[in-house]
Amino acid sequence: MTEKQYDVFGVGNALVDTLVTIDEQFLVDNQITKGVMTLVDSHRQGELLAALSDHHLELRSGGSAANTMVALANCGGTGCYTGKVANDTNGEFYKLDMEKAGIFFEVEPASAHEGYTGTCVVLTTPDADRTMLTHLGISTTLSATDIDSERLHRSQIAYVEGYLWDGDSTKQACVHTMELAKQAGITTAFTYSDPFCVNRSRDDFEQLTRDYVDIVFCNHEEAVAFSGQDDPEQAIQTIGKLCPTVFMTWGARGAIVCHQGSLATVPAFPVQPIDTNGAGDAFAAGVLYGLTHGYSLTKAARWGNYIASRMILEIGARLSLSLKGQQDSILQGFS
Repeated sequence: MTEKQYDVFGVGNALVDTLVTIDEQFLVDNQITKGVMTLVDSHRQGELLAALSDHHLELRSGGSAANTMVALANCGGTGCYTGKVANDTNGEFYKLDMEKAGIFFEVEPASAHEGYTGTCVVLTTPDADRTMLTHLGISTTLSATDIDSERLHRSQIAYVEGYLWDGDSTKQACVHTMELAKQAGITTAFTYSDPFCVNRSRDDFEQLTRDYVDIVFCNHEEAVAFSGQDDPEQAIQTIGKLCPTVFMTWGARGAIVCHQGSLATVPAFPVQPIDTNGAGDAFAAGVLYGLTHGYSLTKAARWGNYIASRMILEIGARLSLSLKGQQDSILQGFS
């Protein structure tokens, strides 16, 4: 048996996030749909950044699965991440920022003439909602050849994001990772990422879930979109018929775990959110940490709820405090 060096092998988009707090009127003035992720070209993104020139901007390495990996490291887990960047300033920043956060990142960058590192403008309004304008850039060229099978084999869980289902090359990288994991008996986790991903690729997601996936991560909106049912509890059971385990977040209600058809509700940690950006990614990080450290499914979900509760008290998808070593005190009495 291959010795496990990493808890999680993450695969997803590699984007440099620009974080900014704005008021509702900015969205109206710039004809931006609130609360969703919208793909834009570099020109549109440039226009928005020019309009934000008088705001405070903050850069972070990002991407949904990348956020999960960083939060995993924050609570003491180990991981490596695969995403495509270019040989440019943002690409160098991305690599250094991920490694500073404690996640191994070693992917051959694309040459400058092939394109630029992907970027995302993350707009947060006073009601803690977040709106993302994403230019995927070179991240769409991630391919099966970028997947390091050796490091995958040295990982306990492969974690893949649904946002990869936007291009042929990234789809191949996604499936290749899942196939390698299945062949090696490595647990495969897949996050549905966003309702628009589900709506655009539902049939593909269903096939992936049935053929490769051991663990699905979704929120209640994604579950409803996937199942076509209005009741999230019925929706998660529909997904649960396709794979062994499903973790569904449901806002202030906490999370529901479906395992082998049985449901368990795991309560949230009530807080007043400042920014919901990255809450689902943080939840997944907590669950992945728990599952790779011997927690039960419900205890792992409880730790995921806690990390999510801390994340929504921050601006952006990065915790400012370390949670390493706090598990026993936070989870005391929860089995």
